[in-house]
Amino acid sequence: MKILSRDSLHRGGFAGLKETRLIVDKKVGGDHSTWDGLGNFIYLADARFLPHGETHMHPHRELDVITIMLEGRLTHEGSLKDGQSMKANQVQVQRAGGEGFAHNEINPDDSGNRLLQLWALPESAGEPAAYKFYQLEQNELLRIYGGAKSQTETFDSHTVIEVGNLKRHKTITKQGQYLAYITNGQAMLNGATVTDGDLISGVDFELNVLSDTLHLTVITKH
Repeated sequence: MKILSRDSLHRGGFAGLKETRLIVDKKVGGDHSTWDGLGNFIYLADARFLPHGETHMHPHRELDVITIMLEGRLTHEGSLKDGQSMKANQVQVQRAGGEGFAHNEINPDDSGNRLLQLWALPESAGEPAAYKFYQLEQNELLRIYGGAKSQTETFDSHTVIEVGNLKRHKTITKQGQYLAYITNGQAMLNGATVTDGDLISGVDFELNVLSDTLHLTVITKH
């Protein structure tokens, strides 16, 4: 098991966004300071928008863009679900596909916010652009990405992403290779204490939540 601390990395950003990139896969130009992803998962940034900050309009193609809100609000402008707003414990997944989309993400408030930005490569090129939105359930892991083509709850992929807002004493177990990111809490994972901003990689884990709440993002490959 390996642990990468967010606070050991450079804090960068652009426009009205400050972020720390923990995963930038070599497929998209990553270097020795960040980790590679898992399967088709290629990017993870822990980000905060400045008050009334925005990214400005920018395009994506052949990329699945996942936004996980942790604190505050975010307003989405663009060619997919223009005007959609998000708040803490909500997730949006945008499939650019071959069609592509352009978007701008805006913090509408006088205070900062916090979110996770994840990217995954679609397994099939040329898919139509599409959009999905999720509300997290209390104390449960929710699959927000990946699964068979025969289902429509999530965009299909052999790479699976699950997200949960968990409570004290909740136990989560996973078999096989994984990446896990901890935010807003503390847990015991395979005998090691992990806390906000820790990215963990390994094979098989048992996680027990130590704090009142904990936000967990888990990536596996099926």
